[in-house]
Amino acid sequence: MNVSHEWLKAFVAHQLAPEQLRDLITSRSATVDEVVALRADLAPIVIARVVEAARHPDSDRLSVTKVDAGTGELLDVVCGAPNVAAGKLYPFAPVGTVMPGGLRIEKRKIRGALSAGMLCSASELGLGTDKDGILELDVDAEPGTPFLRAVPVGDTRLVIDVSPNRPDLLSHLGVAREVAAATGIPLQLPEIPAGGVEAPAAVREPREGRAGPVTVRLEDSDGSPRYMGVTISGVKVGPSPDWLVRRLEAVGSRSINNVVDATNYLLHEVGQPMHAFDVARLGRTTVVIRRARPGERLRTLDGVDRALDPSMTVIADAERAQAVAGVMGGNDSEVGEGTTDIFLEVASFDARAVRTTRRALGLSTDASHRFERGVDRELTPVALARAVRLITAVAGGRVEGSPVDLYPSPAPARALLTLRAHRVATLLGQRLPAKEIVFLLRSIGFVADIVPGTEMLRGNEEIAVVAPSWRVDIEREVDLIEEVARLRGYDTFPDDLRAYRPTTVSDDPQWLLARRVREALVAAGLLETRPMPFVAGRDGEHLRVANPLAENEAHLRRSLLETLARRAEYNLARMQGDVRIFEIGAAFEPGAGALPRETMRAAAVIMGARRPPHFTERNPPAFDEWDARSIAELVTGAAFPAARAVLEPADGAGVLWNVLVEDSASNGGAPSKVGEVRRLRLDAPPWASPAFGIEVELARVENADVAPRGQSTYAVRPGKHMAGGSEAHVGVSAEGGGQKRAAGGSTARVVVSRTYQPLPTTPAAELDVALVVPENLSAERVEAVLRRDAGELLERLQLLDEYRGPHVPAGHRSLMWRLIFRHPERTLREKEVEGRREKLLKTLEKELGVRQRTS
Repeated sequence: MNVSHEWLKAFVAHQLAPEQLRDLITSRSATVDEVVALRADLAPIVIARVVEAARHPDSDRLSVTKVDAGTGELLDVVCGAPNVAAGKLYPFAPVGTVMPGGLRIEKRKIRGALSAGMLCSASELGLGTDKDGILELDVDAEPGTPFLRAVPVGDTRLVIDVSPNRPDLLSHLGVAREVAAATGIPLQLPEIPAGGVEAPAAVREPREGRAGPVTVRLEDSDGSPRYMGVTISGVKVGPSPDWLVRRLEAVGSRSINNVVDATNYLLHEVGQPMHAFDVARLGRTTVVIRRARPGERLRTLDGVDRALDPSMTVIADAERAQAVAGVMGGNDSEVGEGTTDIFLEVASFDARAVRTTRRALGLSTDASHRFERGVDRELTPVALARAVRLITAVAGGRVEGSPVDLYPSPAPARALLTLRAHRVATLLGQRLPAKEIVFLLRSIGFVADIVPGTEMLRGNEEIAVVAPSWRVDIEREVDLIEEVARLRGYDTFPDDLRAYRPTTVSDDPQWLLARRVREALVAAGLLETRPMPFVAGRDGEHLRVANPLAENEAHLRRSLLETLARRAEYNLARMQGDVRIFEIGAAFEPGAGALPRETMRAAAVIMGARRPPHFTERNPPAFDEWDARSIAELVTGAAFPAARAVLEPADGAGVLWNVLVEDSASNGGAPSKVGEVRRLRLDAPPWASPAFGIEVELARVENADVAPRGQSTYAVRPGKHMAGGSEAHVGVSAEGGGQKRAAGGSTARVVVSRTYQPLPTTPAAELDVALVVPENLSAERVEAVLRRDAGELLERLQLLDEYRGPHVPAGHRSLMWRLIFRHPERTLREKEVEGRREKLLKTLEKELGVRQRTS
């Protein structure tokens, strides 16, 4: 969902910057994936004041000016516009600016006079069509102020990832509700420019009615539960006004004509798709909502001739289909320059039917995206009234007769839900006053009141709640509790673990098994990944997904190492050769029945340095096959504590060892293979060290198709690998603390600190510094100064070497540190790194008497 920052301010008069709005929406409603400055091409333009203006000595049309652009000196600028005047403010493009049209501003001579920049017209900035005069500014800004900061022409687009359960957020109105609730600023619908007319009250009929001269008949009420329409005559189709074009461009939509633009505007404003038909092209001025006929075809607006089938709902005239309901209109009834009368459709279509039709046609549109998630039926008359006002404001015209509202089975009222205050406290871990809960729910459109008779029951009040029509995802009490949590703010709740369980149901054995393996691998220094289980496989060898997310990864993996190997290659492509990652997840193999053979597995990939470099070991050894074997033993020990694991050498296809487990309960004591240790073949650069993969089957998902009776299922059935025995355990709590049970039965606390940091996308700059340090001065004090003064770009500091001997004065030793710098957004320049070296050396000599070693 693309949202315009300026459009949103028309709903809620907030003063939040785009970045602040991003954080607010992400924390409360849906993730904002991207913030896009739409006029970033104007970023180099600044405000400038013309101090002097005189005629060019060799031209009657040119002026020679002196311009204050905030640089501290006056610039000579030659200008050809007739309206340049001393004392006025204008947009100014300094030397080096690339203009929106692609022109690069350079210092050059014009008729013998030097010009260092350009005073800009509206046309040159892409803000209008006036090419003859410079854009004179009436703003309160100092010279040198960025143009975008002084003049509100640069909208910002917020790209929001809306989940399928929140279709109300697929509009500016829905997002504005969230912003209004968070800020306390009233919500209002934006004003429509004067000139539009009000729509008459609609006439409700069950199946058939008239909208002016157009007869409307609803035959498929399952496919269209509510259908409204209105006829507007005398419209003049043409270009849209600038404000409407800018609004649509801000959300990534192109302008077509004023009538179509108005329908697209309402789609993005209130979330109601609508379609305009040319009345002159409707056979017998009739609109019929029906099922498609066998063999019927329709050429849609994209120019494709599409085959329809009777499962699809269509909008037809008396003779043929004119649109696919909820998906796309037809080419034959399209509104064009010659259109004078339009029939405007504003309807609700069944979400499941639209989704089925869209998939069958292989066609996805803004309308289908909203209809198949659910459009509020109660929104339909509001959207129709706004559409009539907007169309008549930008295209003229008048309403013929009254709108028609075919609504044979009105939606039942939303169910009354009871929200218990004590249940809120149980699930959220904090007691909230009932009045606060009521306030939070009302702020977002819910009807909420404390049930009479429960007001005096402190902490045990009951609240009667009715969800608004646009919140189709609210069905149970727990949904309301989730609303309370997000509206109050997740960061306002404590993050400590409480001494209770929300349920008496015991943990699933597979979950416990996975937790043991995970904790063992994390304690060994491996990092967990959670990739998607899709790979670029082959039909026949891999299972193909019926509706893949991407065609280049349309198959289910057969092995976890398939995806972990790609993660390792991703790191290698970014010059990261030290890899130690693992995953616990599912693998899928084709089965004899309808379902695949699904197994839960643990897999790991290791390569690169076995441990971080240290001054006692500057080049630590790389992982080898024996390290991989030890990890396999660690996994089997954690997964099957009561069974005996055996690793036997293998001799084929890169496999180093087969992992066997003695399963006495199902196999008469004979060991069964549960995994393997292998050398991985990666797309790796020459400098990369060998890679090793470990994969162990932990459990098998049982069903009639994939788990024949008697087949071994590790860690699922009682008595299989899990029975009896003690286990070593490392548990990590929410605060990063854990406990490790020692062999003697005592408990030692292990503190594990985990701080999330995104993977770097820019290269690092390394700086080695060798220092001569007195014996009585600790390396810790030197390192403290290095960390303090290296600056915010210091990513890592390592002590690499300690040396005593020739070229080092008596009573001293040589210590070498490696400083690794990285900027989060750009590549560091060499002089930046060298500048930090010089600063650090001066500080060390001044404070500690430590100098750089020169030989």
